[in-house]
Amino acid sequence: MAKSAHHLPKADDTNEFSVSLAKAVDPLILALDVGSTASRGSLHDAQGVPIRGYRHKVPHSFTSAGDGTSIIDADQVVEELASIIDAVIGTRKELVGRVKGVAIDTFASSLVGVDANHRATSPCYTYADSRSTPQLAQLREEVDERELQQLTGARLHTSYLAPRFRWLRENEPEQMAATKRWLSLGEYFHFRLLGKARAGTAVAAWTGLLDRRTGDWSDRMLELARIDRSQLSLIARPTQPILEVPSGVLQRWPALRDAHWFAPIADGLAQNVGAGGRDESTIVTSMSTSGAMRVLVHRTPEEIPYGLWCYRIDDKRSLLGGAINDVGRAVDWAARTFALPEGVDSTDIADRPYRKDLPVFLPYLTGERSTGWVGGAKAMALGITESTGPEDLARAVMEGIVLSLGRVAEQLKEAAGDVDRLVATGGVSQNVPGVQQLLADHLGRETIQATFKRSTLRGTAVMAAEVLAPEISAAEAPRDHTFKPREKHREHWDRLSERFEDGYSKLIGS
Repeated sequence: MAKSAHHLPKADDTNEFSVSLAKAVDPLILALDVGSTASRGSLHDAQGVPIRGYRHKVPHSFTSAGDGTSIIDADQVVEELASIIDAVIGTRKELVGRVKGVAIDTFASSLVGVDANHRATSPCYTYADSRSTPQLAQLREEVDERELQQLTGARLHTSYLAPRFRWLRENEPEQMAATKRWLSLGEYFHFRLLGKARAGTAVAAWTGLLDRRTGDWSDRMLELARIDRSQLSLIARPTQPILEVPSGVLQRWPALRDAHWFAPIADGLAQNVGAGGRDESTIVTSMSTSGAMRVLVHRTPEEIPYGLWCYRIDDKRSLLGGAINDVGRAVDWAARTFALPEGVDSTDIADRPYRKDLPVFLPYLTGERSTGWVGGAKAMALGITESTGPEDLARAVMEGIVLSLGRVAEQLKEAAGDVDRLVATGGVSQNVPGVQQLLADHLGRETIQATFKRSTLRGTAVMAAEVLAPEISAAEAPRDHTFKPREKHREHWDRLSERFEDGYSKLIGS
């Protein structure tokens, strides 16, 4: 039986969810995270509790363009991660013999080409790159998308790799010819640092090329993507870390001499686990740069609702949910683009009273995923009048985000039933908490605010701890405020949903 996590970090007389190195429970795990806005790293104990004084962050951003481009330099990210390990681990003697795992998550659906010398032949294409929209349309003409969704757990979309590989063949033939192997960003980091790499099951699932029932690459999807199996990594279960590493790595970081290097996982899984969503009792709503609603089920669902995805995690678990590209990105864009008056910020906008005369905003700045999967979708605003001001538009963006998440919640209820609790995590839920109140009002149910700001890193560490120390239970992450639904606003959301659905139908139809 797993040991109970009785001694939470509050015993160290600090309000921060953390523990001192002296009180940390071994084995220790270095967690790395590559997100949309930064690379991060921190040291955690076997209960998934961060260790104070051992974390670092390096900001970055995607390079985007109006044609759908969304990329980042893969070598830049490798350098960021190496510098983070320098800062967190370095040559600290107090860590020697205690760090037993190095685990990494990255934003999902990343893709980097490498040549025979392990050098990048391409930038890292991100989930938000929508230049494969024509190839997506072609694929949808060729196949039964519902059948493929049940095979892979994923709809056809520009964020997945089948249309992206087709786009590369048509638009980057020299790049394709120079590439010996295609990797996710986390795999590329391992390839450059360790000389070897394997795709974690969750990372492979997020490509849209994995057979969700067998856990292997799907021959059918490889054929449609026009890519050979030999150009992809072998798939590793969470229980299959890399054990042998080059001597140069151990010389640079002696404290990692006993560490297992775990295959990369996707950030969505990490955030879910880190926020406490480890079984079917909890839906986790992510409100970060992008957003999602997910539930970790301990089974392989037979049938997946058409608007959702279902990613295989290991032989027993799957992550069921839906995602939208633009949450924090949309909130920041609105504040910047609509030039809010001095003294007015997004927090103030979210807390304002409901109004009937606001526009309806479909917040698809970088395309749409769940539930319609229109990769090339553009944002739409309906109902703008002469009296509409910048603050009205900013509030309409927030309500549009909530309505988009509500569409995911409706289909999740169909697939997973009612759950015990809904937890919200991510920068937007913490920095603009009024958005979470809007979500509670729209869904008509309580939503719990997760106050811990680095849930993705924590989830990555917890996944590794399941393998390294299965007898030790993860500590319960702290939560703060519970937002209760206000029934008096039910009419507002019903009316707004009708207007949103009208615009959404036009978007899907186009």
